[in-house]
Amino acid sequence: MKKQLLILFLLICQLSNSLAQGYNHQWLQGYLNYPIAPKSRMYFDSSSYLLQTEFRKMTFNSTEANICDNSGNLLMSSNGVWIANATGDTMLNGSGLNPSQATLSFPDGLLIDDGNTFLSFNNDTNLFTLIHQVYFDDGNYYPIYEIMQSVIDLTLDGGLGGVVLKNDTILKDTLNWGIGACKHANGRDWWVVVQKQNSDIIFKLLLTPNGIKSITSQNLNVPVAWYNTSNLKFSPDGNKFAYYVYDLASKDESVLLFDFDRCTGIFSNPNVIPVTLNNFLWGLTFSPNSQLLYTCTATNIFQINVNTLTVDTVATYDGFMPMPNLETLFWSLYLAANSKIYITTGNSTQYLHEINYPDSAGVACDVQQHSIFLNAWNFRAVPNHPNYYLGPVIGSV
Repeated sequence: MKKQLLILFLLICQLSNSLAQGYNHQWLQGYLNYPIAPKSRMYFDSSSYLLQTEFRKMTFNSTEANICDNSGNLLMSSNGVWIANATGDTMLNGSGLNPSQATLSFPDGLLIDDGNTFLSFNNDTNLFTLIHQVYFDDGNYYPIYEIMQSVIDLTLDGGLGGVVLKNDTILKDTLNWGIGACKHANGRDWWVVVQKQNSDIIFKLLLTPNGIKSITSQNLNVPVAWYNTSNLKFSPDGNKFAYYVYDLASKDESVLLFDFDRCTGIFSNPNVIPVTLNNFLWGLTFSPNSQLLYTCTATNIFQINVNTLTVDTVATYDGFMPMPNLETLFWSLYLAANSKIYITTGNSTQYLHEINYPDSAGVACDVQQHSIFLNAWNFRAVPNHPNYYLGPVIGSV
């Protein structure tokens, strides 16, 4: 009887609240660092959002991490340069993140898509880990040379939190831009993944409440990622993984799709899906039901069926330009807690695009271009929110 109850509980954990709002309840927007420049914030519930205009100290370029408590109250945020507490001010010991020329050159936020992410552990509501990276100029390109962690203890500073470990190097190598994360099959630990530059190697860091338990690597047997900038995305159910890669010879770009074993951390069944001809891909995210995958160039949004591997163009830029030279072109894609996908613009504009029914195939997904007016200038950044609510796999140790 106890075993049956345990299986039922694990099923509920696994299948319910796949995108439950809480940790991923908020999205902060705005990049202009002027006191009179308004910023915006979106609050998500299970089916809708609330848009708020505000004045805030922290701004974002391409790099954004934030996390709320389980009730949706913002706890902290980071633009790759510093960490803010719940009040929006600098967290105790939260300055001086990612010391480098990049943070000196871009004090208002780094330019790495998915360059940092906050991770939590369900059995400890006071301890959080920020995984982060920063680029360096090697004279030709801008590689990543290390992955770092900073640990936050929310019991400090009267409950606003403090950084107790900062800029701690956990992996050194020549790496590409982007960080991905997925819950381990035990429903507690995290797999954190990054790419080795000019190779098909992916590094897998197993993060536990006691720190990094192991670092392993795997050859994926796919085209190499040469100075690649890509979103490293796991599906909401944790069973798929994807990123995109640029072919130097053909100038084309493909999406690489894999199966993922949350227990062992092994990637398998690689699929190379050609998407563009002589064009770059930018954003990437899965649909809420994990059956469709979305990516985009500046002018087209594509939908990929993860079972048939077919590619469908579901939107083409309509030419909307609210001001001269400020086209609302497509950039980053964000799957929000209300099960809709939002798309930022590559230029700094005051608009977002929205996909209303991302689980629907083809144009039925309903892409609404520049349908959300933020009343604040925004630039590319979306939160790097993994699925915090992914439960344990039945039978996992």
